[in-house]
Amino acid sequence: MLEMIWIFFGLLALICIIPILIIYFLIKHCINKRKQIKNDDDSLRVAFFHPYCNAGGGGERVLWCAIRAIQNRYPNVKVAVYTGDLIASPNEILNKVTKTFNITLKKDIEFIYLHKRHWVEAPRYPYFTLLGQSIGSVILGFEALFAYLPDIYIDSMGYSFTLFLFSYIGKCTTACYIHYPTITKDMIKRVTLRNTARNNSSTVARSPFLSSAKLIYYQIFSWLYSFCGSFADTVMVNSSWTEDHINSLWNCSLSTHRVYPPCDTVSLKSAPMAPDISEGGEIKIVSVGQYRPEKDHPLQLQAIYELRNLLSEQIFERVKLVFIGSCRHNEDHILVKDMQDLCKHLSLENNVEFKINVPFDELKKELLSSVIGLHAMWNEHFGIGIVECMAAGQIMVAHRSGGPKADIIEESEGSRNGFLASDENEYARALAAIIKMSPQARNKIREAARSSVDRFSEEEFENGILRTLDPLFSHRLKDE
Repeated sequence: MLEMIWIFFGLLALICIIPILIIYFLIKHCINKRKQIKNDDDSLRVAFFHPYCNAGGGGERVLWCAIRAIQNRYPNVKVAVYTGDLIASPNEILNKVTKTFNITLKKDIEFIYLHKRHWVEAPRYPYFTLLGQSIGSVILGFEALFAYLPDIYIDSMGYSFTLFLFSYIGKCTTACYIHYPTITKDMIKRVTLRNTARNNSSTVARSPFLSSAKLIYYQIFSWLYSFCGSFADTVMVNSSWTEDHINSLWNCSLSTHRVYPPCDTVSLKSAPMAPDISEGGEIKIVSVGQYRPEKDHPLQLQAIYELRNLLSEQIFERVKLVFIGSCRHNEDHILVKDMQDLCKHLSLENNVEFKINVPFDELKKELLSSVIGLHAMWNEHFGIGIVECMAAGQIMVAHRSGGPKADIIEESEGSRNGFLASDENEYARALAAIIKMSPQARNKIREAARSSVDRFSEEEFENGILRTLDPLFSHRLKDE
């Protein structure tokens, strides 16, 4: 019996000691590597963790505008980007940045190619997706850490579990830009109330046992998420909605800074607005957003279907909904095909058009040729597409939640700059109201929309991100 006890405690000690030894040797390796780097080159190194840097979405605009700001303020700092876009060369990536965002960067950005990006892709984890992707990000983070050791590490895609690696093991100064919390109190509440939603299937919602198990899983994950977030020296969030959720989860209000994402407001505001729909021709409705499930393109199609019942046939024939967005991979292209099939099912194929991965000039042209904009994502963290539509002079109809409700759209009479809606019927009524109102009333809202977006400009973003990061750079430069 005594022998069994000794064996048990021996195994327990071994289980505890091995991880400690691994972490110790990893830290020692990183310290030695940093000394070697400084002997070879004493330049300050900053690296952005953005595995999908070539995707062409709003998160990528944040990345490239941040890099441009750093290059202009700190020309001697070396900038690197961790990317999993293996088939795209550095020149191809930078050319796409110019083509998609109209952003020109210095060519001396170093791209660190990661081969384990598949570990963070959602289809790999049909169950326990949040935990699977987060553990996958740690695997990808280890690859990044050993491929390139920076002085300042910035997670710009929301992979917060990597902060621990670079802070504790890599001894980096860390920062993060949070577009959307990995888990929120709202998600936990839906499981508690057993409501069916995109992150809570009807099978789980109907079962008390499965709901209880999922609630425990979410609470444990929420604690892990908060623990990893505590390793960020500076936290940047893109909206007041995101800020509230991060502060409630991470309890980090003193180190959290709201930096609205950069929107191309200047060039859009300087161009003439589209002629009013009263002048005849198409009644074009533009929807800008990446082709992803959370953008809820089906809701927008259902809204157009319901709109048919609120307009005369003659007027409805003029309605044209144009979807504009980027596709990252095959799953996104499948989503587009599904939406095209839904159009046919609803007999809307003559009223809907899909545009994929369009260049910046074409996007701008589409925005400036429409009077109405549409956006349907529930709890959209911010809404760059919404702001750019408003800068172009569109009347936006967006979801009554998240960033659009908290930061962007005002519905008070006298200061209205857009509309908010929650379901297909409310969307349809808002669209019908816009189409039926007088040209003078439409023009008043369009002008109000344009005048409300200056605080979301690229210049304001770059000023905000530099104001937030300057203390980190000053501290590291002082230590050099």
